[in-house]
Parts: sequence; C-alpha cells; structure tokens
Amino acid sequence: MAFYQRVGDVPPKRHTQHRTPEGGLYFEELMGEEGFSSDSSLLYHRHIPSAIVDATPWELPDLATVPNHPLKPRHLKTHDLFAEQEWKAGDAVTGRRLLLGNSDVRISYVAAGEASPLYRNGIGDECAYVESGEGVVETVFGELRVGQGDYVILPRATTHRWVPQGDRPLRVYIIEAESHIAPPKRYLSKYGQFLEHAPYCERDLTGPAEPLLADGEDVEVLVKHRGRGGIVGTRYVYPHHPFDVVGWDGCLYPYTFNIANFEPITGRVHQPPPVHQVFEGHNFVVCNFVPRKVDYHPLSIPVPYYHSNVDSDEVMFYCGGNYEARKGSGIGQGSISLHPGGHAHGPQPGAYERSIGVDFFDELAVMVDTFRPLEIGEGGQAAEDDRYAWTWAGRGPR
Repeated sequence: MAFYQRVGDVPPKRHTQHRTPEGGLYFEELMGEEGFSSDSSLLYHRHIPSAIVDATPWELPDLATVPNHPLKPRHLKTHDLFAEQEWKAGDAVTGRRLLLGNSDVRISYVAAGEASPLYRNGIGDECAYVESGEGVVETVFGELRVGQGDYVILPRATTHRWVPQGDRPLRVYIIEAESHIAPPKRYLSKYGQFLEHAPYCERDLTGPAEPLLADGEDVEVLVKHRGRGGIVGTRYVYPHHPFDVVGWDGCLYPYTFNIANFEPITGRVHQPPPVHQVFEGHNFVVCNFVPRKVDYHPLSIPVPYYHSNVDSDEVMFYCGGNYEARKGSGIGQGSISLHPGGHAHGPQPGAYERSIGVDFFDELAVMVDTFRPLEIGEGGQAAEDDRYAWTWAGRGPR
C-alpha cells in the first residue's frame, strides 16, 4: 500500500526483542511482496506463525473453464445463481462460483449468509466488491467493517474470514489475481503518495484500527495455492488461532475503499475508460463508472461510441443506478456483460439518440479489462442469458 501504518504493540526498533508482559518473546513475521524488494509489514505473534499440526487436501469449488467459442458478447445474470436457501447456508469463500477466468485473473460471485472458514489465497491478491449487504472481514491484521459499495483489497497470504451481518445476503463480486492489485502507478508519486490528479487519495482508504486477538486450539485454515496442473487447495490445522497478532506496522495490509469516494473525471466530450480506473494488476485493470455529470460540448453524444477491444476483453458488473447505454438489452442489477476482444461493441439501438442533451448519468458499474482472452466458468455458464448477443440486431441466427 502507498503509506505506512502502525497498529497495536510494536517494539521501537525492528528485528529486536519484543517481550510479553510475562517476559517471553513475541514472534516477529515479515510479510512482504517480491521477496525483500517491495512493500512489507512486520507482525508480532503470540505463537510461532509457522507451526501446523495437520495438512490435508482441500477440494476446491469447480474452477474449470471453457473457451468463449464461437466468439460472442455475453450477458450473465448473477442474481440467478443463488436461491434463498442456498445463500442462507452459504459462505463467501467456499460458496464462490467462477464466472470468468484466464491465467491472470479469475472473477467469481457469491451471495452468503453464513460466516466463512478461515482462508488465505497464496496465489495472488483479491479485490472484492460488496454489491449489497454488510458484514465484517476479520483478518490477521485486524477487522474491516464492510458494506454496500466497498472494495476490499486483501494482499496475498492474508489469513481472513467473511462474517455477514443482518438478515440480507452479503453479495460480493470477487476478482482474484495471479499478481498484486494496487492503485494505478500514474496516480502515485515515485515515493508512493497519491498525486493531485488522482480520483481518490489516502484519506479515502480504511485499514484495520486495532489488533484482533482470538484464542483457540487446532484451528483450520483453508489455503488456495499453486500446484501441479494449476490451482489446488490445502487444509491446514494450526495448534493456536492465527489471529494472535498483538501489533504490526508497515505498508502492506488489507484495506477498504468505498466507490462513493471515487471522484469522476469528466470532459466536454466522452472520456475513455482509463479516466475511470481505480486499481491495476498484472495484465488487467479495474475501473468504476459512478454517478456523474456527462459531456457538455453542445454537440456531444454522452453515451460511449462504438469501439473494438483490440487488445482486451471487457467485463462490466452492473451494480446500481440506470445504465443508459444498455437499455433494451436485458441488463439489470447484478448483470455482467462480457465484450470480448475481436468484437466491436457499444450502446444499444436508440441509446445514441436518447442520450443527446442528457447532462447526468445515475449509474454504477465495476469494469475489469483483461489483456488475455477470458474463458467461461461453471457459474458463467449457469447464469448466461443466451439472447444478449443478438440484441443490437433485434433478431437471432437464421
């Protein structure tokens, strides 16, 4: 992360003795990226963090994908994936259903009513967007309260669990990277501070405020990691609860950012998607489209122009408001559109004309652009509206 935080009890100098009130030693753990060459934090544990008493396979949910062939734009209706009895008994880790994926990123969706197991992703960072509901993400760094519109950034190997609250499902759109996920480099100074042109800054980010200490013995943690032939899972058992950190400091930690704090960049004519960017990972970017004033040139057409994704697949998750360019397509709350590289796409018929003279769009969407083709997971196949590809022409194949 871009700036230093200190939480709880840490010693005056790193890598020195840090003693308990009884005179014993706390155990220092360095959690760092790119070996010892990038951001890191030091965590101080009551128990040895590497101690395990059992390790068995964890059978992951179905992560198989099929190619987008024949090449088509697609519409996925995520709210069709979880009936009430399913979300009430489901959790935000084991209940995820894979929508789209490639070797750089996997996109899943879940509706959950139960607390998840303890979990960590040993492959890459996770960026979760809370569509609706509320809850707490408990982590080894402390807890994060989450609600509608929150992005939750979880660095690789952060042990955590999701705990929904209230009587509504916690609906979460999850982007799992094979890399780290961070603010775009062009928003940051060479020392990591947000620059004046950035659409958000450090004040908009919320990290854990205090340690989260828990007791327990023989505690299970599910770990997703690399293995022969792809992604595999292991079920560890720890002799002591991993939430035993009395303090930590550094520049690597989980945090939240609410989409309402993103300040949109607008212009006299239509602005391209990079002005809406919020995060980036290896071979993909995350953007968001928020309520905003739109183009004010006297001859402007506020909806997007038709465009061909020459180098990328575009995924839009529609999570609020009224998305003007998609009227008549079947897109609604919770919809996902996939517009693949090699296919020209843009507004639905009639949207061009209807947008002239409009000065404000009340819309909310999260976009992921990938630079390798996306394939379709079992959740994507189950949620597909197979009429979408023909909505620009008004009729299907002969």
